[in-house]
Amino acid sequence: MNLQKADFVTSITDLSKLPKDGLPQIAFSGKSNVGKSSVINRVLNRKNFARVGETPGKTVHINFFRIDGKAYFVDLPGYGYAKVPLAEKERWGKLMEAYFSVPERVGLGVLIVDARHKPTADDVTMCEYFKSSGRPFVVVANKLDKLKKSEVEPNLALILQTLALPEGVPLIPFSAEKGTGRDELVKHIFAACGE
Repeated sequence: MNLQKADFVTSITDLSKLPKDGLPQIAFSGKSNVGKSSVINRVLNRKNFARVGETPGKTVHINFFRIDGKAYFVDLPGYGYAKVPLAEKERWGKLMEAYFSVPERVGLGVLIVDARHKPTADDVTMCEYFKSSGRPFVVVANKLDKLKKSEVEPNLALILQTLALPEGVPLIPFSAEKGTGRDELVKHIFAACGE
């Protein structure tokens, strides 16, 4: 699968408009300022492909990118931004419940958390969506480059513990900035797409 061949397909708020061609969907999720677009851009080795938002909490759509005609990268709406009104948060919850209600839809879940901090309650909720789907998922601990060497191990241990990751769910130390962890994430994506 050629990751350079990526096209934006559609942006939806209504799940009846989901692509129906049965291609595997790699679902990326994370809180509003965790660097989700930067992770997607790093995986594709493209600078500004997935738009990096000016204001956190702006993406209330699900964005679909077709990769080499073989899979979709699905950019799920960011969560956990304090200034988002309650009605928006509820809409996000309903959208996520609906998206995960058809587990086969998700070829691989990619939950992005901030390597510098303990995962938030919203991160834990999102992790529960992935667990309950029964589909394979990985956790990407982004912003690794912002940590001192001595902080890496304890921070990763805290992420594992807070998310209560099941046996076999990889936790990938990642830096969208430097490219650390990209190869491992790409390996999981290819495996989910049968490559």
